[in-house]
Amino acid sequence: MDLGLKNKVALITGSSKGIGLRTAIHLAKEGVKVTICARNMENLKAAADQIFAETNIEVHYIEADVTKEEDCKKIVMSTVEKYGRLDILINNAGTSSAHPFEKVESELWQADLDLKLFGAIHCSRYAIPFMRQVGGGAIVNVTASFAKTPPASSLPTSVSRAAGMALTKAMSKDLGPDNIRVNTVCIGLIRSDQLEKRWKQQAPELTWEQYAREGDHQVPLGRIGNTDEAAKVITFLVSDAASYVTGTAVNVDGGLAAAL
Repeated sequence: MDLGLKNKVALITGSSKGIGLRTAIHLAKEGVKVTICARNMENLKAAADQIFAETNIEVHYIEADVTKEEDCKKIVMSTVEKYGRLDILINNAGTSSAHPFEKVESELWQADLDLKLFGAIHCSRYAIPFMRQVGGGAIVNVTASFAKTPPASSLPTSVSRAAGMALTKAMSKDLGPDNIRVNTVCIGLIRSDQLEKRWKQQAPELTWEQYAREGDHQVPLGRIGNTDEAAKVITFLVSDAASYVTGTAVNVDGGLAAAL
């Protein structure tokens, strides 16, 4: 299937590792011109090398901290200066921060909201005018499936991710007339540095494949997901194949979530 992505331009935040990196690789394979950004330049260079090794395509990479509005503006403007346009924004920057309510100090609340919510707000604000210039675009906000039904000790992440879901729905209503589609993917248990640390602490005698399938993860599909599985869903959502999809939240969690 031709996804209609060739020669489009994408900016992906938090893309030196994990889902962001794999999404960059999938988009590059589809002919998208990609900008990746993250806070660590060494990791960014390694990611750019990996993308080139897998796709034979060079990507634009920028060191940036999306908790700072000026950096959000910088990465958007640098992308447009490099490629002349912007069609796709994937707000992927974020880390897991899960604690009981009374353990979360004000500084952690603010840091989490600055990264996951305001980072998406500021990047979107600067990207939207350029999407209008080319007749439309696609934004994907990466959130979490447990934001729909937060468990205990999931703060502040569950709250910031739930806010990201509300942001997605509201933006989709406002931007629909401009042919700018806005969706969210709600991530469940997907292989990450954090999960790998848990594996090594809980069951170092198992291989990752064994741990992903045999651990007590309570995932209906019976395993932890991989980053490519999330990246493929994101790639679909920003493509012409999803041209009539906006304002929706897609669980990528192997059926783990208690809500649609």
